[in-house]
Amino acid sequence: MEEVKPYFKFGLSIDCVIFGYDKGALKILLIKRKEAPFFNTWALPGNLVNPDEELESAAVRILKEITGLESIYLEQVRTFGEVNRHPIGRVITTAYYSLININNFNLVPGSLAERAEWVDIKHVKQLAFDHNNIFNACFNHLKNSIRTKPIGFELLPQKFTLSQLQGLYEAILQQPLDKRNFRKKILSMNILIDNKEQQRHVAHRPAKLFEFDEDKYNNFLREGFTFDL
Repeated sequence: MEEVKPYFKFGLSIDCVIFGYDKGALKILLIKRKEAPFFNTWALPGNLVNPDEELESAAVRILKEITGLESIYLEQVRTFGEVNRHPIGRVITTAYYSLININNFNLVPGSLAERAEWVDIKHVKQLAFDHNNIFNACFNHLKNSIRTKPIGFELLPQKFTLSQLQGLYEAILQQPLDKRNFRKKILSMNILIDNKEQQRHVAHRPAKLFEFDEDKYNNFLREGFTFDL
């Protein structure tokens, strides 16, 4: 038994990578740490898992304690286990991510967070620990996932234009998309309903408004698809 005791001295943590969509911009939720290590440094919301706690439960608890966010679907992405990733000792972390509509949630920083803010992903600088690596891995996961799962049901208004939907995809992919090609492909999926309405009170020519077909949307969520952009 003595030879295996060192293997039970590892720490386990959770880091939450929460992407937020707001007014055409993709943002990431960061906290300003008020504890060492990395005091007063921007970081992802994260903390240690309790010895008697399941990973999923820990992710939910940690996110709420540090940022006030709750009732969010969190998807596990991967584990990061570099030997020297934590200055105090060996800590292996599991990353969870989500994509939410910023306007539907209020931030209430607590626990080890002095502040909690939404930061445009273009303005993310050096983060604590190896959080830049975790952020980049989850960002790549998000960009890959939108090619196999529909997005937008909770991020866009109930009635939206094709330009708004394209703007959402462009914000995530961080690149412009050909307008004609995008519309041809998204309409061919038959996931949208033309509700025969147009925009109102706009300075430009009003565009058609669409809604998601909820049944088809949920079917694509379950079965997936290939959306080659």
